[in-house]
Amino acid sequence: MERFPRLFTPEEANAVLPEIRPLLAEALAARQDVLRLKPKLEPTLEKALGNGHNIESSELLDAFDRVKAALKEIQARGVLVKDVNSGLLDFPSLREGKIVFLCWRYDEPSVDFWHDLDAGFAGRQPI
Repeated sequence: MERFPRLFTPEEANAVLPEIRPLLAEALAARQDVLRLKPKLEPTLEKALGNGHNIESSELLDAFDRVKAALKEIQARGVLVKDVNSGLLDFPSLREGKIVFLCWRYDEPSVDFWHDLDAGFAGRQPI
């Protein structure tokens, strides 16, 4: 249990979702900004990194900072970010005497699945 600073019951995981959803929404929106800006910046970055400053590079750095800040807030609550691209999170939990992950994805209404630590998303089972 010392591997995880907090263990969640399914009820506790669902109770924290109202705090987590907007943070994850921000991370996903910032990720979209990074993807939008990347094609515009590639030629600039190839020419001279650090040789100047433009609006797109400032926006890109801001987007990266937004992603990092949102993910840091989620992790500060004891929740593990497994895949920012799909908004996949794991909540460490104790089930039948062993540590498992309660698994939630951004498009799901509530935390309704769990899996063993090494099973991953493919091993999800209903709670």
